[in-house]
Amino acid sequence: MRPSDGQAVTMTAPSRNSVFYQRFLQQLEDANPHGEIWTVTDNLSSHNSLSTRTWLEDHPRIHHAFIPVGARWLNLQEGWWRIFRKAALAGRTFANRDDITYATTLATDQLNSRATPWIWGRPAPPTRPRRRRFVYTL
Repeated sequence: MRPSDGQAVTMTAPSRNSVFYQRFLQQLEDANPHGEIWTVTDNLSSHNSLSTRTWLEDHPRIHHAFIPVGARWLNLQEGWWRIFRKAALAGRTFANRDDITYATTLATDQLNSRATPWIWGRPAPPTRPRRRRFVYTL
């Protein structure tokens, strides 16, 4: 997910291993053809494996930032993931992997169609309009 415009890239995979993670990073690189790419990830072994680090050396535009253990609330992706799960997966049963892929693609397209920039934290409270005070003189 790009915080600047709220657009997201998703991918379904049968496993959470280094091969599929590298495919996902390649999708990210293809979706963002210009500039540096920073990924904020947890400490899953596929994110820091030797093959992933070797792959990242060949793709210098992609940088990893690892969040501290126990501080997943720092990851902006968690808020998007909560919205995505509600849109794509909540209350549904899937017969096969293709149904999950279809639901993921559909939900991502719908969320991207109305995406707005993401801001960390709570929005500022609305300002109260000031009442006009009239002073009458005699």
